[in-house]
Amino acid sequence: MTSARSALLSASAVVLLAVAGCSTSDTALPVPVPSPPPEEAVLCAALHDELPKTVAGHDRTDLDPASELTAGWGDAAIVLRCGVPRPAKMSSAQALGVEANGVNWMLEQRTDGPRFTTTYREAYVEVTLDERYAHDSTPLADLADAVARTVPATLEIP
Repeated sequence: MTSARSALLSASAVVLLAVAGCSTSDTALPVPVPSPPPEEAVLCAALHDELPKTVAGHDRTDLDPASELTAGWGDAAIVLRCGVPRPAKMSSAQALGVEANGVNWMLEQRTDGPRFTTTYREAYVEVTLDERYAHDSTPLADLADAVARTVPATLEIP
């Protein structure tokens, strides 16, 4: 019985080590950092400080490189970049828009999940979602209050 117990404990240790080795919580996810003008970078830093710890049930995730211009939740399920350039598609009459808790977003459909960019804000905030959120506005609703508080609305169209 002692050898069976030893074998079970050894097997359990191997499984625990394997699970720990596969964990992604130690690794930061690579995300390109935008290069906004200084006045937009200030707004993005304020947004970064106000972002929620969880979005759509996902905890905040470290990104690589760490920046006040980027944030992530889950295993790249939700990625925010602040200070991105104005998307060219925003000028199209065919552009699709959605509203979440008072913040307007332009929708771009992609094969790996939707991308949303704020409209009529002093800095553009981009949120990419994986395919799980193709028809779920929860992430945008969870982020809207922080965006509304820190990135002022504007009526100007660049």
